[in-house]
Amino acid sequence: MSNPDDIEELITRLAEALAAHLARCGRDAPLMVGVHTGGVWVAKRLRQLLAIEAPLGTLNINFYRDDFTRIGMHPMVTPSDLFSVDDRHVVLIDDVLHTGRTIRAALNEIFDYGRPASVTLGVLVERSGREIPVQADAIGRSLDLASHEYVKLRGPEPLSLEITSKS
Repeated sequence: MSNPDDIEELITRLAEALAAHLARCGRDAPLMVGVHTGGVWVAKRLRQLLAIEAPLGTLNINFYRDDFTRIGMHPMVTPSDLFSVDDRHVVLIDDVLHTGRTIRAALNEIFDYGRPASVTLGVLVERSGREIPVQADAIGRSLDLASHEYVKLRGPEPLSLEITSKS
């Protein structure tokens, strides 16, 4: 579906939308947190583009998933790497926003690390099919896909978007 130049354009568009949102809301010196794995890939690039000095936090939300008991745990779960978020502005980054369940799980985990002043959500791709009322503050691209279509970020190098269909 896309080549690396397209992805870089989407990341740049997302960075511009995030910068505008943060400026509008007066949220300076935010902490950036990426959701494993695609969100971390995108967050690394955004952190550079936005000149965010704080270390990048990473979340592995596997223990927070609402389907954990049904699908089980992947044997190679990497731990989250996060720090106190108390009274800080957190920018949460994920690659694809679909049902909203991943973001719900990420928010639960963030709040286990403290009480942030705010959480801003940025996603590379927002697609149709929300099941939970979650809305991104900044988006690289919106897609209207059928319920049997899925979009996935492949990477880490080069990054590419792939749309697949499951019948």
